[in-house]
Amino acid sequence: MARPYGARQRAEKTVVRLKEVYEARCELEFETPYQLLVATILSAQSTDKTVNRVTPGLFARWPEPADLAAADPGEVEALIKPTGFFREKTKAIRGSAAALAERFGGRVPPRMDDLTELPGVGRKTANVVLGVAFGVPGFAVDTHVNRLCNRIRLTDSRDPVQIEKDLCEVISPEEWTGFSLRLILHGRRVCDAKRPLCDVCLLNDFCPSSTTRRANKRSKLGADAVAGGPKNKRRVRRAAV
Repeated sequence: MARPYGARQRAEKTVVRLKEVYEARCELEFETPYQLLVATILSAQSTDKTVNRVTPGLFARWPEPADLAAADPGEVEALIKPTGFFREKTKAIRGSAAALAERFGGRVPPRMDDLTELPGVGRKTANVVLGVAFGVPGFAVDTHVNRLCNRIRLTDSRDPVQIEKDLCEVISPEEWTGFSLRLILHGRRVCDAKRPLCDVCLLNDFCPSSTTRRANKRSKLGADAVAGGPKNKRRVRRAAV
């Protein structure tokens, strides 16, 4: 699938603009790559604030992967219940913890192929861990990134893997992690799913989905029509003669 026309130029502008406003940071609280891995799994269909309320108790009770792998599932479920989908998430974080303890000596591997073999870990989670914990370039595509990349027309796809591929082809690797994190922040603060704040968005002069840009374009077209109306009428009369 071909990228939308002008996607590269819009991506480059977006990278620059977002850098002016946002610090590239992950809002999940963690101290180790293992904690970030677990927190990122728990963040699916939840908010970072909710996850940050849950994880201190989780890591105090089961500080190492081997501890969590051996934990009673019911106790884990009760603790992480506020994050939603707690049964599936309990299976995922315990399964990942067991794999880390058994195959990687209790340490999180800094490789995409190894990470995506862990239970409950897809490319989005792996890219967050690689980029934030290890400084390895990775473009994580969550719901915010998916939405913004389509609204700004950086891609025509809704598939996270294809979006990652499309964006990694038009921006340099050193920008991947920071760009993804800034898109997430912008999606949370300005480009809301239901009520995007286009009038205050720093991308509204070139974003194809901006209501402000469309309104300005309509105003300009209206002004041009008014300014050109009489001339057009004169042309028509002359032509008729």
